Amino acid sequence: MSVILLATEKPFAADAVNKIRNVVAESTHTLQLLESYTDKQQLLDAVAQADALIVRSDKVDADVIAAGKKLQIIVRAGAGYDNIDVAAATEKNVCVMNTPGQNANAVAELVFGFMIYQSRKQFSGSSGTELRGKKLGVVGFGNIGKLVAQIGKAMGMEVCAYDKFIEAHVMQEKGIKPLATIEDVFEECHYISLHIPAVSDTKGSVDFHLLKTMRKNAMLINTARQEVVNEDDIARIMEERSDISFVSDFMPKSDKLLDESMRKRWFAPVKKMGAQTEEANVNAGIAAAKQIIRFFDSGDRTFQLN
Repeated sequence: MSVILLATEKPFAADAVNKIRNVVAESTHTLQLLESYTDKQQLLDAVAQADALIVRSDKVDADVIAAGKKLQIIVRAGAGYDNIDVAAATEKNVCVMNTPGQNANAVAELVFGFMIYQSRKQFSGSSGTELRGKKLGVVGFGNIGKLVAQIGKAMGMEVCAYDKFIEAHVMQEKGIKPLATIEDVFEECHYISLHIPAVSDTKGSVDFHLLKTMRKNAMLINTARQEVVNEDDIARIMEERSDISFVSDFMPKSDKLLDESMRKRWFAPVKKMGAQTEEANVNAGIAAAKQIIRFFDSGDRTFQLN
């Protein structure tokens, strides 16, 4: 019997926790909860007795992994896993997994909520623009990117996509126009939606070089990771061009963007909203629990990242 620790500084919805508990109760394993913790030491203390760990955006660094002397597996309930020190986990022979696709619809729908809100001048009463007939560029054609493309087509947009790991025919089969480079996306598209991870070659990659090529009245939407956009550079291009707008799921850190003179041309929620739906909470939480149970019961390592 293994102890599965559900450690969430920002808790799952109550319904999600109940369903995770039910899944674990049907197994030979036990569930422990650490919700709404306010100090890292609480996590260090709790993980000491855990064989498995489920987290959301919680920081699982080398200290946490070292404290989890019994840890065999960590599952990030979501797709992005840059909050986990994968190298430290690998060194300790701890399996790291994510739950790809479980939050995808929630994020994809949010993209269009953001686009409509900003296109309609933040519902201020001023005349805005419609999405139909505009060109949407999807950067990253994974689970979320595919859904964004699908919704865009349903709304009457012309959809293009770029992903260096996806062959062109995969996009063409779905009625999506493949573009050869990310530069092509920024040059051609009215709306540019980012769906790429924060890794060494993508952090800060959306820089002034790219941004200055954006077509007139273009909008950049970032629901991926804050680090992929150089916020000082997006502020710079917005200073130089009054037609550019920016929507992000991450409150900007750049003082230039936070200046009141910019406020009507960008939007971000106070807290990250991408996976904040009841359905995504339930889907990702249950998937994480089931993956851990299969790992212990049958050695299943599907979705292993290291």
